[in-house]
Amino acid sequence: MNLEKHPYSELIDKIGSLLQQGRQQAAQSVNTILVQTYWYIGQHIVEFEQKGSEKAEYGSQLFERLSKDLAQAHGKGFSRSNLLYMRKFYLSFPISETLSHLLTWSHYFEILKANSDLEISFYAKQCQHERWSVRELKRQMKSSLFERLALSKDKEGVLKLAKEGHIVENPEDLIKDPFVLDFLNIPEQYQYFENELEEKIISNL
Repeated sequence: MNLEKHPYSELIDKIGSLLQQGRQQAAQSVNTILVQTYWYIGQHIVEFEQKGSEKAEYGSQLFERLSKDLAQAHGKGFSRSNLLYMRKFYLSFPISETLSHLLTWSHYFEILKANSDLEISFYAKQCQHERWSVRELKRQMKSSLFERLALSKDKEGVLKLAKEGHIVENPEDLIKDPFVLDFLNIPEQYQYFENELEEKIISNL
């Protein structure tokens, strides 16, 4: 029985592969442009705010007015909330070269919900390392991954974590349920072992 593919079937497969590759590259290009565009919008907003006297003319209603005018001129996507995130995007990543072409605006939108600059930097790096989908990013942030990892590190370790992310040696390290450990009074510079942590939890129940 001849199991070889017919030349026409091979042609279909090759064209299909090219189309898929082309669509992926096109989507990536669109995403890169979108991310850069939102970064520049954030930059323009911050620069406008820093001009002082011109800002005073618009007062606290700047984002409401900007949202209304941009939506009227350019359509959806310019809610007050979105504009505030674009502003935060620029402030959190002031050097455009540090933006990753691997992350979509949806990634950055979720990352910017983090509570600190260190946490934002960590999730951006970790997303790149692990190639997380937006859904996986949401899951990891909801599980307080940064807090769980940072708890076991001193200040220098936390800064390194934010700059470089975390090398995951054991996949299960990313899926453990978070513990609320404030009540354990672990010293800031203390690096604990798992059995010590278990003992502290039991003793504080």
